[in-house]
Amino acid sequence: MNPTLDKISKAYFSENSFIAKEATNLYTKVYDLIKGLIVKGSLPDGAVLPATRLLASELQVSRSTIVRSYEFLRIEGYISSEVGSGHKVRPVKEAFKPKSQNTSYKYPDLSELGKSFSRNVKLLNSTDDKSVAFRPGLPPLDAFPVNKWKNLSNLYWKNINLSGLSYSPASGIEQLKRNIANYLNLTRNIQCEPNQVFIVSGSLQSLYLTGVCLLNKGDGVHVENPTFPNVQSIYKGLLANVQGIDVDEDGIKVAEMKQNSVLPKLIHVTPSCHYPSGSLMSIERRKELLSFAQSSGALIVENDYEHEITNSRVSLPSLFELDEQERTVYLGTFNRLLHPSLRIGYMVVPHFLIEPLEMLLKHSHRFVPPATQLVLNQFIEKKYLYQHINQVVSLSNSRRAIFKETFEELFQDTGFAISDRNQNSLQLLISLKNGNDREYVDRFAEHNLITHSYSKCFLNKKKEQGLIVGYSPMRIPVLKSNLRRMRQLV
Repeated sequence: MNPTLDKISKAYFSENSFIAKEATNLYTKVYDLIKGLIVKGSLPDGAVLPATRLLASELQVSRSTIVRSYEFLRIEGYISSEVGSGHKVRPVKEAFKPKSQNTSYKYPDLSELGKSFSRNVKLLNSTDDKSVAFRPGLPPLDAFPVNKWKNLSNLYWKNINLSGLSYSPASGIEQLKRNIANYLNLTRNIQCEPNQVFIVSGSLQSLYLTGVCLLNKGDGVHVENPTFPNVQSIYKGLLANVQGIDVDEDGIKVAEMKQNSVLPKLIHVTPSCHYPSGSLMSIERRKELLSFAQSSGALIVENDYEHEITNSRVSLPSLFELDEQERTVYLGTFNRLLHPSLRIGYMVVPHFLIEPLEMLLKHSHRFVPPATQLVLNQFIEKKYLYQHINQVVSLSNSRRAIFKETFEELFQDTGFAISDRNQNSLQLLISLKNGNDREYVDRFAEHNLITHSYSKCFLNKKKEQGLIVGYSPMRIPVLKSNLRRMRQLV
């Protein structure tokens, strides 16, 4: 099957062909035909044209006719010709124009949710940028054991049964759920049954699923102020009444929650490492939060997004562990530990949520690809995960130290200062004395330096200015070089 050849052939022999009627030479007709297909967009940029002999045979013309047609197309810039690569379509100035929306057509209105998510998408931090320099939340990408993962993947496909190519359980493959339950028990003292573990693509999907299951329009959601812009976007998109609760050195201010006129149905927190300040919620505040949730009937979403990194030195009991009433949803992810293109995370849910979440998954994305799940399962069973964690912690700590040292040397007297709580994390918060952080974010992005805006993390009008920067995905020479580039831009 050669789709390019088929398209040219059908157009050539069509009764409605737009070959120039006045053309008398065959090569001119073929030239006009292919040019028209390119301009119309039917042959897109990068499409490979058929070999001259093949097209000549298909159109029942001489090869010299096709060669001459291609030559004119090349001279006029419609195609390029490279040895070994054949003839390819090039982008053209007179490119086709897509159909524009006609306001006279009657389309159905967007739903309230559709409109709501459209309004709030601006809160999301972009994942489209290709650069990794200073992007928050990335692990040391060079530490990922590509060959080990590749070998496990090859082994999976070598031994695959035909049944493995069919559908998979919505909440995840049993072996992986059991291993994650054991892993959480051993490393975090989280005791749960495998059926409480749900395999998802990441924390954002966990928030969406639990939100859809629990929230009606106008329901109260309490979140830390500041917090992830993505968290705000999800809950606002679901039409919840989102309330930002201030944070101090002990964590979210429960006293402020009690005084808030909006009673929460959900409470989202990052107790192991508050995003983006890095503060650790004290054990007393954790108990106070659980007590408030019990008295108000709220469910807590404990987002432990970087546990392996942040708890390498200090580890306090999780809210899930301390919870005696099963009102905590615990979120974890491998995307920040292995690499984000993997798209796999998990959540541990109270028993009452198991069935509704199963039903919701069956109505939506169905399941995370079983190949990814089973390779990750082997990665855990062969102890590769534990080896990788040690490597990630070691590299991120050393790069963090170099970043701080180099930054403080380069950015003296600039109004930029690291706000460091000495808590391990994959990002650092840089405060700004002057200027608008979003202008800096845009300016840096023009030069492939990706930072996130601190002011976007706030829910009230009082927005502090700063930058959230990552340091771990870059080797030290590249890290220093990019810091110097950033300094020049400042």
